[in-house]
Amino acid sequence: MLFLCLGPGVARVHAAGEQAEQFTPEYRQLHTTYDAKHSPKLVAPDSVRRGEWFNVTISVGAGGQHPSLPEHSIRYIALYKDTVEIERAYLHPVYSAPTVTFTIALDEGGSLRAIAEPNHSAAWETSKKIEVLP
Repeated sequence: MLFLCLGPGVARVHAAGEQAEQFTPEYRQLHTTYDAKHSPKLVAPDSVRRGEWFNVTISVGAGGQHPSLPEHSIRYIALYKDTVEIERAYLHPVYSAPTVTFTIALDEGGSLRAIAEPNHSAAWETSKKIEVLP
């Protein structure tokens, strides 16, 4: 077996021609507690009309903007409605601010979930209930 280190907490295992990605526990578990630097801030209406487009803005760093440096940045920001991923934006360290706006429409209410993954730990999640009116 040969292990190749790909960064903090991530290694690839090569065995019998197969690859398996193994993550340390801190990379598998979503953070759902509040952290001023890492928690996503999700801005969306409390209610919308069925099928009408609206904006959802997600910025990382609920208490101030997360850095965007090669050694400390956000890899991606994703938006989910309950368990279904709606959109995802991949960010470049240095050139991308950790803020995105998605324009979406919903046919039923539920929970919007913002997930942001930094390059040094597991992803962080914030959610917000949204009501869809007829």
